[in-house]
Amino acid sequence: MFDIAPSELLLVVIVAIVVIGPKDLPLALRTAGRWIGKMRRVSNHFRAGIETMIREAELADMEKKWQEQNAQIMAQSAAASAAETPHAATAEVPAHPVDPVLAPHAPTDPAPLPPPPEKLLPVESRGERPRGPQPADEGHAAAPVAAHNPTEPGQP
Repeated sequence: MFDIAPSELLLVVIVAIVVIGPKDLPLALRTAGRWIGKMRRVSNHFRAGIETMIREAELADMEKKWQEQNAQIMAQSAAASAAETPHAATAEVPAHPVDPVLAPHAPTDPAPLPPPPEKLLPVESRGERPRGPQPADEGHAAAPVAAHNPTEPGQP
C-alpha cells in the first residue's frame, strides 16, 4: 500500500525519539494506535455500506430480470393454452375413459358399499366387555382391612 523502505522507517523512528522524547514515546504510540484503529473501523464500516448497496442493486437487477422472464413464460403459456382451447372444445371426451383392453372386463354396475365395520360402534352395542380399569361393582365391594398398630395396648 505505502511503499516504505526499512531505511525510511528507521529515519521516522529516530525523528520521533528526538522530537517526542523517549519518556512520552509510549503514550504517543498508544494514541496513534487508537487513531489508526478508529480509522480502520470507519473505513470497514464505509466499505460494508458500499458492499451492501452493491449487493442490493444486484438483487434488484436479478429480480427485474426474473420478473421479465416470468412475464415472458406466462405469455407463452397463455398463448399455448389459447391455441389448444378451440381443439379441446370441439373434441368429444368420453365421460369415463376406459382402456380398450380392460373394457370387456369392466363392471357394468357399481358394487354396493360394504356396511361399516362393527369396530366403529360403541363397545356396549357390540356385546363386548370394555377394556381397562372399571369402577368397582357395588355388590362386590372389598371389605376394609384393619391396620395393625403394635403400639396400642391389648393387641397382639
